[in-house]
Amino acid sequence: MASKALLFPLAALLLVSTKVSSYEQEEKLEIPVKAPPAPVQTPAPAPSAEVLSPPYEPPAPPPVKVPSPPYEPPVMAPSLPYEPTAPTPPTQPPTPPYIPQNPTPAPPATTPSPYKPPSRTFPPVITKKDCIPLCGPRCKLRSRTKLCLRACIRCCYKCKCVPPGTYGNREMCGKCYTELKTRYNKPKCP
Repeated sequence: MASKALLFPLAALLLVSTKVSSYEQEEKLEIPVKAPPAPVQTPAPAPSAEVLSPPYEPPAPPPVKVPSPPYEPPVMAPSLPYEPTAPTPPTQPPTPPYIPQNPTPAPPATTPSPYKPPSRTFPPVITKKDCIPLCGPRCKLRSRTKLCLRACIRCCYKCKCVPPGTYGNREMCGKCYTELKTRYNKPKCP
């Protein structure tokens, strides 16, 4: 421990001594600076030559425009009085509409659809333990099975129903199952 305490002051002393010794060994370089060049004298400006301007002529007067004659509408030729033509009577009486000889047959009688037995009723759900065998087949094909099971059991316990199959059929459990949403407005029940 004592060696560590001694190591820090020695390192500081070594750093200071190397810095001081490096200042002493610096080379003092003198860079020769050239004297500034002598100012360049500009030659005196040449005398200006007299510029002759062209003689002044006043502008020509604008051409006089002759006014155009006033507009006169064209004269219309007198029209002849209207003489209605008398309608000519039809030469042949109209033909009566075509009446089919056979009346249209009556539509065939519809047979009632066959009786559809009611869908399988689900066992009553009382506790969360009753939901596990119903939710197992529903979630077995999901990639996150445990997450699906947790949501399914929660919905099963609340709505007392689990739809058949592995996906879809949510409307078979009614409004409760279809309207349960997460806070991001996604369906909560699988």
